[in-house]
Amino acid sequence: MIKIKPVVDSEKEVVVEEREKVPVTRQRLSFENRKLEKRIVRLCAKAIIDFNLIEDGDKIMVCISGGKDSYALLDALVRLQGRSNVKFELLAFCVNQHLPDFPLEKLVNHLKKIGVPYHIEDQDTFSIVTSKYQDPRNYCSICSRLRRGIIYRVAKEQGCTKIALGHHMDDVVSTLLLNMYYGGRLKSMPPKLLSDAKEHIVIRPLIYIREKDLSRWCRVQNYEIIPKLCGADDKCRREMKELIAEMDKKTPGRVENIFKSLTRVSTSHLVDKECFDFCNLEEERLGSPKNPKIPED
Repeated sequence: MIKIKPVVDSEKEVVVEEREKVPVTRQRLSFENRKLEKRIVRLCAKAIIDFNLIEDGDKIMVCISGGKDSYALLDALVRLQGRSNVKFELLAFCVNQHLPDFPLEKLVNHLKKIGVPYHIEDQDTFSIVTSKYQDPRNYCSICSRLRRGIIYRVAKEQGCTKIALGHHMDDVVSTLLLNMYYGGRLKSMPPKLLSDAKEHIVIRPLIYIREKDLSRWCRVQNYEIIPKLCGADDKCRREMKELIAEMDKKTPGRVENIFKSLTRVSTSHLVDKECFDFCNLEEERLGSPKNPKIPED
């Protein structure tokens, strides 16, 4: 029997149900599906270790949208929580943005089934976005800023030390390409990020995992995925997604190699003078042991 402890937020009249931790029920998976589960959990653990994403005593806010990525992220972290020597807490978090026909009850039922504490923040950001922009192509920028502000505020209120997002390898690569194609700069998604105000740390434990593996895992688990309901159409990001799909079809392994390039950066072979001191190479050459500077008489 699972006990529910309702906690009422008097200011917003939002009920937060904290549930006692229960083990995730393992379905009878085929051999291949068990291999997939092990790979997802192993790569998630590898990212956590490589970048020190989770430390002993952390309270992790796991942002849940109802999509496959956030469901898989929560699933992996729940499994690691039960196996790891590092002790940490999880708090599933969702912003109810009042999107048209958003099945909030379906998401809440999923969180209850998983058995983790959760918090639903009721904020009608969708009305704010649509009142400022008529064209759905402009929704994403302002929506993400509003949502980020809410996430940071609630993380502080709930005493969370880290904020976990469900971005995966495909997101990292598409963001890199997006910045190169349309921004003229080398920039992507880091595995760990300190907020501008230096108050919050954002982590991305799924960065070593391909989107297709997460999609397959959610089909295996038979999760009820909530589709995108805002009507926004990010044409540029959709273009990058199609480009990645084309790479997978024609040149398998290229996406992984692009991602790997972000882990092996040679600043001396780029053209950014802020990252490498090109101007003083002569001084470095003359001062090296192979070229000792000849003293003047």
